[in-house]
Amino acid sequence: MAAPVVVHAPDSQGGRRVLAHGRILGVAYNAMELLDLLEEAGMEREHIHLDDADLIDWKGGGAWEWGPSKP
Repeated sequence: MAAPVVVHAPDSQGGRRVLAHGRILGVAYNAMELLDLLEEAGMEREHIHLDDADLIDWKGGGAWEWGPSKP
């Protein structure tokens, strides 16, 4: 089963597009913004573990890679 949350690779500005259950939540520029987006989508912050591969599918870098993409 695929992870319900997908965090895409950083763009040229360092933002990462975030989807949950196929719905675009927005763009996060750091881990705290990601947690805010997931909380706004109805997830409880204390149950979100950024290293949980069953919850989050990280594309183009892991939980601590937020800088701009390289050309």
